This record gives sequence, structure tokens and C-alpha cells, in this order.
Amino acid sequence: MSAAPHSSSPASASPAAPGDANALVAAVWPSRATRDDRGVLTLGGIPATELRDRFGTPLWVLDEDEVRAQARRARSAFEVAAAAHGVAARVYYAGKAFLSIEVARWVTEEGLALDVCTGGELAVALAAGVDPARLGFHGNNKSELELRAALDAGVGTIVIDSFVEIERLAALTSGRAAPARVMVRVNSGVHAETHDFLATAHEDQKFGFTLTDAVAAAARIREVPGLELVGLHGHIGSQIFGTAGFVESAARLVDLHAALSADAPLPLLNLGGGFGIAYTAADDPTPIEDLARGIVDAVAAECAARGIPMPDLAFEPGRSIVGRAGVTLYSVGTTKPVTLDEGLTRLYVSVDGGMSDNARPALYGAQYSVRIASRASDADPALVRVVGKHCESGDIVVDADHLPGDVAPGDLLAVPATGAYCFSLASTYNYVPRPPVVALRGGEARVIVRGETVDDLLARDAGYTGAARALLTSAPESPMEGTA
Repeated sequence: MSAAPHSSSPASASPAAPGDANALVAAVWPSRATRDDRGVLTLGGIPATELRDRFGTPLWVLDEDEVRAQARRARSAFEVAAAAHGVAARVYYAGKAFLSIEVARWVTEEGLALDVCTGGELAVALAAGVDPARLGFHGNNKSELELRAALDAGVGTIVIDSFVEIERLAALTSGRAAPARVMVRVNSGVHAETHDFLATAHEDQKFGFTLTDAVAAAARIREVPGLELVGLHGHIGSQIFGTAGFVESAARLVDLHAALSADAPLPLLNLGGGFGIAYTAADDPTPIEDLARGIVDAVAAECAARGIPMPDLAFEPGRSIVGRAGVTLYSVGTTKPVTLDEGLTRLYVSVDGGMSDNARPALYGAQYSVRIASRASDADPALVRVVGKHCESGDIVVDADHLPGDVAPGDLLAVPATGAYCFSLASTYNYVPRPPVVALRGGEARVIVRGETVDDLLARDAGYTGAARALLTSAPESPMEGTA
């Protein structure tokens, strides 16, 4: 099943007003988020107002301790579930969720492998010092240059996505001393219960081989001396709650695994990731321990039913490791009450970022929540829509939530659960520079990715001569700690 695309919600479909518009829903925020005795939001023990004053806004804030804790939790969940059946499990961090040199180091130091899907992501992983043998390389259109770089680096596994790629690798591996370990990405036909753009295993899309074509792909790979087929890979989508889709996909993949194993050993089965997190109070994600146990038990049962040994397993969580650790801080610029058809009023709250730092609401209607971070208020809750500064009516950061009705220009807002896919999907639309990323650990804050300036953007324009610089001199300088 696939969820219908989101459309802007009318007031009648908006969340009910909370009893306290200052309250932090625990499942949505980093575990150490709280309010101090002044009502100021604190993240990792640091007041949000201090972060704003040091680094400016918009600002991506990432709790390193939270990322590390979730990485350890995911690794333990899948290793324990697999060990109960006498097999091993490897957990890859899906780098596309959020990848920087520091984040790559955090997750690998906690024992995870790392999944990359472009030459650029591979370069980041190598720059971070990640052991290439612990890298998996995905992608539906890996170029010859990218594949050569992966082979030269000694990447642990390459996930093959097309017949063209098989022949590309056959040519590139000819004459190499050791064969390249590869997997076949299989489109199992299981539709994730998520947005259409997040579902990756239905038939009419770009990823993987159909179950039928996967048999032919495996046969061709086994003919190539420079390739070693080590397993199958499946991924059904993202932001998925529950195990039903994973269980059905596992059954189909085990069928294929059994057929291919009859000809030669196939030691590994990778079931992907896509485990959901809470973005709003309405979300109720399945705990990772329950997911791990349910999926691994299902694979064990399917193997037992066919009388075949259970393969080692691999999984690729990304969002569930980094998503909750991220909070984005914005400054309010304007507010505007708008009367709706239902006779109700929605307060539009404009902030100094928007779709350039969080494209997800515009891409597929992703829902977020919001709180005032610079103070607490006893004003009655007001229905708000937090919007960005970009020249698009769809530039929505938070579609529908409630803030104290006295929210005003100058207030600092915090949007939680922005650790995944916000930094990764960022743009410079309307020539808005991308914000810095600040990591928190042990009560300290540091920049791990420098923010851009307008000068950085102009420097890329071959026509720039510096003549426009005078127009910028009256603008306040960005805090030095947050700029390049």
C-alpha cells in the first residue's frame, strides 16, 4: 500500500490545541531537550538563545550524544535478534540521511558500517577515515568513474542495480587481483505504507531488478571472473511504522535466496532500512528492538519453512539514528493572521529559513512540529503555519501546529526531528546561504559544517567581479563561528 500525497490541511483537519503550547513531546525531541527556569529551550545542556547568539539563525543543531546512543541501540537490537538464530547482523548507517566527516566518524566509532550512494558520499567517508571494507556502495546510476573509485578504494560491497552496471563492472574488474564483492538489488514488489515518493519497492520505479530479472542478473554476475555475488539486497521505502511490509518483503527475498543458493552459496541478505521516527505527537513509531526481532524472526521462519540455512543479515537505518538528534532554530520575522473559510484564523509565522534548509514538506508533505525556544508563554494556543522566506507558496516548514498566541517577531523557534534529510536536501534557492551545522556534546557546542555566506555564493558565479559587494556592506556580518 502507498499513502496518498499530502495536501495543505484545512484548519478542521489540524491537530487539536494542546493544553500547554510550551510542552515538549518527548518522542519528538532529543532525549536531553528541556526548558530551563526561564522557559528557554535547552539542547544538550545549552540554552537555544546562546546557540542563536553564537552561531546565528537559521541553525542546524545536532546532538552528538543522541546520534551515538541511537547508533549503539540499533546495532545492539539487530545483533541480539540475529544471534538468537545463530547468525550475524551488520548494521550500516544510511549516509544519505545526514553525512559529514564528523557524523561518519561518530557512527563508525559506535561499530556501524556505512552506506554511500554517490562518489561524493564515498569521498566524505574516505576523508573521515572509514575502513573501505565497511562501506556499501548503492546507486541506480553509478558512473564508470565512481565505480573505479570504489574498486580502487577497496569498498566492501557494491550493490548492483542494472544489467548495464554488471557489464560496466565486468570491464572495470578485468585483470584485478581480487574479485569485487557485489549484491543484487531486488525490487520485491512490496509497497511500503508511506508516501509514493518514499516507497522504493513497487514495480514502476527506478531502483533494482524485478524478482524475475534478478535471477538473470545473478546468473550473469556469476559468469564474470571479476565479480563475487555475496547476497541480495531489498529496500521497501522510508519512514515506515510496523513490520508487515518488511515481513512480506523478507518472504519474497528468501524465496529468491533459496533458488539462487541451490547453485552456489549466497551468504548475505540485506533487508535495507526505512524505519520511521516521530515528527509530531500523532506519530507512534515501532521501537527498533521490536522491528529487529520481528524482521529477523520472519526471515528465520521463512528459511526454516524451506529447509535452508539462514544467511547472515544486514540492515541500513539512517533516519532512525540521526533524525531525532536534530533541531533547527529559526528567528521569527513577521506574523500574519489569515481568516479561513471555516471562520477560523490561522496565524502565518514567517522565519528566516524555509525550503532551502528543509525541503521535505514541499517535496512530499512531511509534517513537523514547532515550539518557541526563547521563552515560555501563558498565552492561549493559536493555530499556526510556519513558513519560510522563499518565493514559493509551498515554502512551508510546519504545516499545522499550535504556538502561544503572542508569538511575535524576534522570537526564536525550534523545529525538532530535523536531523535526517534536511541538511542532505538543502539548496541555495533565492540565493539564501545554507546554515552551519553545530554539534553538541558534553555541554559544548562546535561547528562541524561551516555555514555559507552570500560571498561564497557569488564566488561561484563566473561573472562576478566584486561590483555588488557595496550593496552588502550594510548587512550584519554572520557570526564568525558559523561561517566559512
